[in-house]
Amino acid sequence: MSISPLAGASGRIETGAGAAAAVIRARAAEWDAPLVEDDTRLTLHLWGCELRLIPDNPGARVEITGAERRLVLTLQDSATQMLADEGVTVAWDSVAVGALAPGLALMRVVSARPVTPGYVRVRLTGPEAARFALGSLHFRLLLPPKGRAPVWPRIAESGRAVWPAGDDALHRPVYTVTDQQDDWLEFDIFRHEGSPTCDWADRVEPGAEVGIIGPGGGWCPDAHRLDCFGDETALPAIARMLGLAQGSVRAWVRASADDLGPLALDPRVTRCDDLLDALGAIEPDEDCHVWFAARDDLARAARRRLLDRGLPKTAFTAAAYWSRSAGPAG
Repeated sequence: MSISPLAGASGRIETGAGAAAAVIRARAAEWDAPLVEDDTRLTLHLWGCELRLIPDNPGARVEITGAERRLVLTLQDSATQMLADEGVTVAWDSVAVGALAPGLALMRVVSARPVTPGYVRVRLTGPEAARFALGSLHFRLLLPPKGRAPVWPRIAESGRAVWPAGDDALHRPVYTVTDQQDDWLEFDIFRHEGSPTCDWADRVEPGAEVGIIGPGGGWCPDAHRLDCFGDETALPAIARMLGLAQGSVRAWVRASADDLGPLALDPRVTRCDDLLDALGAIEPDEDCHVWFAARDDLARAARRRLLDRGLPKTAFTAAAYWSRSAGPAG
């Protein structure tokens, strides 16, 4: 899907140029994204793209360029939304009205089969499968309500992607690509009660259409030593990072031995019952990165413990993969 580096979008703001500049500065600070400002323009570097705000009294021009059309359209969608939230409207010169939302790929189900007592492995096929295995670990699975034909999000005249609502609202859980080759990818679903995704996996037939959007959610941390901690919901991501890590890597996982599968025999993997206790046993240093993912309250506790031990925020990841009230994602 990559095209010319000159791929882009442009538009005009008739009023509110000052407010637009303030919004871009605030988002750059919030996202820790590079921002370059001079007398002629404000340039935000994000997602491999450049968003430029160029004063043009009484308004301003907005220009977006990037190497990949998908990312340009994603930034166009995001910029339209964040400016609209402050009452600033962008009149885009050209909009891909009716196109699928940026990053959305329609795939076909090849199979859904149990691989351990707690996990179902789903294989999808489609021409865009390869890009979901690059740069980020995760994607969103888009599932229509049971018994309804899917209504996929599409780009509106405003430049924003419009998502179906009401009876057509999509279920949008996040999953990890566990394997990808040729025109297919696989992901694992952790079985738990009340899961629309588990219900879908139990009834889906080969050939069924499904949407996935992304990729997103970060990549394997680049560190001399990577220490991973996670529960059953994080096991697919940990398994992926065990294969991606460039330095040494160790993992502590709260899961049954049966669900660990081949990882139960991996000397780098330790099964544990209490992730916070396991976290306290390691000695993090300046050359390591600690990656932790589990229920939201455990992720918050892990973040506090690591900060209390003097680790800078850049030296660890503490992610909430699910909440006690909502149950595991999916």
